[in-house]
Amino acid sequence: MLEVILYFIQQLINGITIGSTYALIAIGYTMVYGIIGMINFAHGEVYMIGTYVAFMAISGMAMLGVEFLPLIFLVALLSSMLVSSSFGWAIERIAYRPLRGGNRLIPLISAIGMSIFLQSYVRLGQGSRDIAMSSQISGGWSFGPEDGFQTSLSYIQVLIFIVTVISMTVLTLFISRSRMGRACRAVAQDLKMANLLGIDTNRVIASTFVIGAALAAVAGTLLGMYYGVVNVMVGFIAGLKAFTAAVLGGIGSIPGAMLGGIILGITESMTAAYFSTEYKDVVSFALLVLILLFKPTGLLGKPEVEKI
Repeated sequence: MLEVILYFIQQLINGITIGSTYALIAIGYTMVYGIIGMINFAHGEVYMIGTYVAFMAISGMAMLGVEFLPLIFLVALLSSMLVSSSFGWAIERIAYRPLRGGNRLIPLISAIGMSIFLQSYVRLGQGSRDIAMSSQISGGWSFGPEDGFQTSLSYIQVLIFIVTVISMTVLTLFISRSRMGRACRAVAQDLKMANLLGIDTNRVIASTFVIGAALAAVAGTLLGMYYGVVNVMVGFIAGLKAFTAAVLGGIGSIPGAMLGGIILGITESMTAAYFSTEYKDVVSFALLVLILLFKPTGLLGKPEVEKI
């Protein structure tokens, strides 16, 4: 009985670990949708670029002989956030701003084109093979009998929990307390009226893309260090899962994106543990369909009210 409980706790820890990073990526989707009502399908590639930059930064620090782990992690995180934020800003300027105000299908196609472009750009520059790196943060704690199954909690998992909580807290405070956060809420409520009241809506929308890209870079750095491998397709897979989490929690709701990411991560972990890894995506998407059947706006989403 004890082994069953410990095994369940282990899968719960694994699910929360993955779900936390899904939530960080999903926030980028939900913020952009909440502000301009469109989906940034190039967001997964921004996450992928952030992961590559983090790996490059870690490799560079290793070549310089730096062994102080907090410094290595900080440099990798800041480098990843800076480069990814720049790409997020460029995507908004190139793929969205010139097309804003027209048919909503056109920016969607433009974003898909940008996604393919970024994926091809990285493939040409870095190759399509997997890039592996030895774990920078090893070790952890084990709980349970020595002669039976033990629940393990690694240092990197604890780091993921801590960084995710800090990122979510900072974002929540930024949206609720800062001047730019109030402007974001005003633009999300009524873009045209916010523009009439003197809010620089272009700046607000660009900031939304930058913030979403920075959070995706945080997730990319954490997951890259957790798995120790990256390739050009990780953005497509993680982006699809994060978009699913955003829809599950309620697209346009930041708390919904957080909740959706955690639920999706736990669902995948439990399915892989108790059934088969091959069924984890089937169960996750079946859960999404089931929830949307009974609550079309997602768990914490609100019905869109047409403004007249």
